[in-house]
Amino acid sequence: MRGHPDRRQAGRVSTAAAQRATGPRQAPSGPGAAVGRRIGIGLMYSLWRPRVLGAWRVPTSGPVILAVNHAHGVDGPMLMGTAPRPVHFLVKKEAFVGPLDPFLRSIGQLKVDREIADRTAITDALAVLRRGDVLGIFPEGTRGEGDFAALRAGLAYFAVRGDAPIVPVAVLGTSERRGRAIAALPPLRSRIDIVFGPAFRATDDADGGDPTGAGAPRARATRAVLDAATVRIQARLSEHLADARRRTGR
Repeated sequence: MRGHPDRRQAGRVSTAAAQRATGPRQAPSGPGAAVGRRIGIGLMYSLWRPRVLGAWRVPTSGPVILAVNHAHGVDGPMLMGTAPRPVHFLVKKEAFVGPLDPFLRSIGQLKVDREIADRTAITDALAVLRRGDVLGIFPEGTRGEGDFAALRAGLAYFAVRGDAPIVPVAVLGTSERRGRAIAALPPLRSRIDIVFGPAFRATDDADGGDPTGAGAPRARATRAVLDAATVRIQARLSEHLADARRRTGR
C-alpha cells in the first residue's frame, strides 16, 4: 500500500530543512592545515629540539601519504610542525572532545572511528589526496612500540585508491623517557629525530623508476592487490625504521 502523499511531502520537507540547517558537508580545510603547521612549528621547536632528516624526500606537490610510526601522543603534532608541507592527519575520534573538536577540525584534521569502516573519514581522506594534499597516517592504528610490526589495511587502501606515493617517516625519541616537568611528555628541550625515507608506490614491485608514479597505470583496489600492497608497505616501512635508527643511533 502506498504511503499518504502528505506524509511523503512532509518527509521531503523535513529532510530539506535538516539539510539547510546543517549545510553542505565541507571538505577538510587546506588553509586550516597550513595554520596547523605554523602552530606546530611554534610549539614543537619551542618545547623540544627536533632534528629533521630527509625532508627533501617529500614531493613538493601532488598527493602524498606520510606513514608514521606511533609510540607517543606527541608524534602527530611533531610531524605537523616538522613536515615540509601541511598535513591532514587521521585522528581517533576520542581526541575530538570539548574545545579540541572545533580546533582540530579548523586545522584540517580528520576524525576517524577506528572500530568501524568509517565512510566519512574515508571520503575525507580521499578528498585530501584528490586535491593534491598530504595525508598523515599511523598505519599501526594506535600507539604501541612504534615498530610497524602490525599494520592495518587502511594505508594500502588510501595509497591505491588515492593514487598517491608513500613516504615513510620515523619519529624517534618521544617515548625513550619521561619528562620531569610533565611526566606524560618527553623531557622538555630534549632532541627528537624525524627521519623521512624515500617515496615509493604501494603497488610497484620494482625498485627505482619514478616514485610519484607519473605515467603509471592506476591499480584497482581489489582484495588481492591490497593484501600484496600491505605486505610490500610493511617491508618498506620496517626497512626505513631500521635505517633511521642506525642513522640516529636510537
